[in-house]
Amino acid sequence: MRVKCLIIFLMSLISFHHTLSIHHAPEKRFAESESVLDAKGEMTLKWRVDYEDKKIQFRVDFSDKTPHINWFALGFSDRGNMENSDVCLVWTDYKGKDHFEDMHADSNGRLIRDKQQDCKHFYVNARTRSLHFERDFDTCDDDDYLIEDGTVHIIWARGTDKLYSSKGLCLPCTSTFDRSFIRVRLLTIPGMSMVSHIADAQELRFTTDNLKVPNADTTYWCKVFKLPDFVSKSEHHIVKFQSLITKGNEGLVHHMEVFYCDAKTDVEIPLYEGNCFANERPEMTKLCSKVKAAWAMGAPPFVYPKEAGLPFGGPAANKYVMLEVHYNNPEMLDDWVDSSGILLSITDNKRKYDAAIMELGLEYTDKMAIPGGQKAFPLTGYCIPQCTGVGLPLSGIRVFGSQLHTHLTGVAVWTRHARAGIELPLLNIDLHYSTHFQEIRLLHRPVEIMPGDYLETTCIYNTEDKMNATVGGHAITDEMCVNYIHYYPATELEVCKSAVSNKALEDYFKFEKMWDNMSISFSSPPRANYLAIQPWTPLRSSALNELYTESPISMQCNKSDGNRFQGEWEGLLVSKIKLPLPENTRACPIQHYVFKK
Repeated sequence: MRVKCLIIFLMSLISFHHTLSIHHAPEKRFAESESVLDAKGEMTLKWRVDYEDKKIQFRVDFSDKTPHINWFALGFSDRGNMENSDVCLVWTDYKGKDHFEDMHADSNGRLIRDKQQDCKHFYVNARTRSLHFERDFDTCDDDDYLIEDGTVHIIWARGTDKLYSSKGLCLPCTSTFDRSFIRVRLLTIPGMSMVSHIADAQELRFTTDNLKVPNADTTYWCKVFKLPDFVSKSEHHIVKFQSLITKGNEGLVHHMEVFYCDAKTDVEIPLYEGNCFANERPEMTKLCSKVKAAWAMGAPPFVYPKEAGLPFGGPAANKYVMLEVHYNNPEMLDDWVDSSGILLSITDNKRKYDAAIMELGLEYTDKMAIPGGQKAFPLTGYCIPQCTGVGLPLSGIRVFGSQLHTHLTGVAVWTRHARAGIELPLLNIDLHYSTHFQEIRLLHRPVEIMPGDYLETTCIYNTEDKMNATVGGHAITDEMCVNYIHYYPATELEVCKSAVSNKALEDYFKFEKMWDNMSISFSSPPRANYLAIQPWTPLRSSALNELYTESPISMQCNKSDGNRFQGEWEGLLVSKIKLPLPENTRACPIQHYVFKK
């Protein structure tokens, strides 16, 4: 898919003194979603999604601290790069005249005017110091970015350059402090930002406390909390969660999660606070690994369906949770002080159904690996009909949320859903996935999963900068492929994941030892054997991909107590989708566009 749409507003923001006729357009309000653009919080992006007309109205607000500039750029690209991006250009020439153009950047980040102009209804509001424009989801222009659900990389750049022409303007040539990008989900769920206090709910705040943020580019900060007695004495339902961001730190706090400490009731967890990757972090705190809430920049509050809530606390649960905050400090400033965190709304007036979280995808195991040097290597984990058949009630379950998860090399994730061999709509998809932007996303429509249904979760990985294999495991340098689905009513089935069968993997290593003369030891774990295979030629990489796609599998069809459901779950054949969904046809005039994964 082509990289696209850097939306560039190039203009003089010095004082908004010169008068344009478009300045007099009526002011619009953008209240549905917003996110800061820069680490200092001087620029805020707001947007309103019109699903009926498939358009998004954007607004950029500038604080009075915004520096003197002559052009400003905001837009979309595949991975946050300025190069190969589509741009709407607003710029002020050296005579003081403003210009608006739709353009795209070449592979060097230099601008070329689009034949088709698709950034519409631009105007500048001098009173509110804001820029406004509108963009279709799909402009049917090959030079434009296709706006879809999932992660969107929004880029921005600015400069003081005096221009006589927009042609050839170089976006990446600006200072690193005058260009950057953020990740957001643009196509949020209507109405979520309007949900305020829930009447019968109490609020729990898990925040840092005047933390002096380290002057590092990236910091993961962990803080363990003991739950209040009233939460430990009786089970509650989480019915909503949202972010609490220290004013002025909106660009600093990148994402946050609250983890439940998965230990026995009487186990005491040290009240650690510090860097999540510090050597002195107590090993016991690593039991705090069950996600209860997750927020990422630009995400609205997460509100549970009115008939369900996520169980929290109670006498049978451990009494500790952990907050993890990811700070993004690209200028490595040492004067940030932060008290951000997550607000949970909980109630002891439990709702009709317990919500629960089920894991789909691949096992956390070193039986999987991605060869080095790969641009887009796929791994797929299966939840087969036999497992949903024994694990789900006859009435099925209703999925309302999903959190996709890989580590550092994951670039796309999706989950397919089929019933009796007939593919149903995708459960979730993110073609621009980043491990640095993970949130629990409400689905646009709830998905019913019935006993005997089949789900397959595919992750795409990019290892072009690596020579050795990246092996499956828990470390951030290892890899995972998971979709945590949020559903109700709760069932015994907690894990429905797979891995290549033991025998198939043993046969593969035997082949590599015998025919490729790799230094493989049959007494070594898979990790050591994968790392012994070098170099990863196209033929070897293809053979590994074939092993994963054609071999029998080992299933983890597990209950919440960690035990498997009864039955033989080793060496099973993978189900096949007999009638796939038709390819998505884009509603474009003249030409017929087809979208493919």
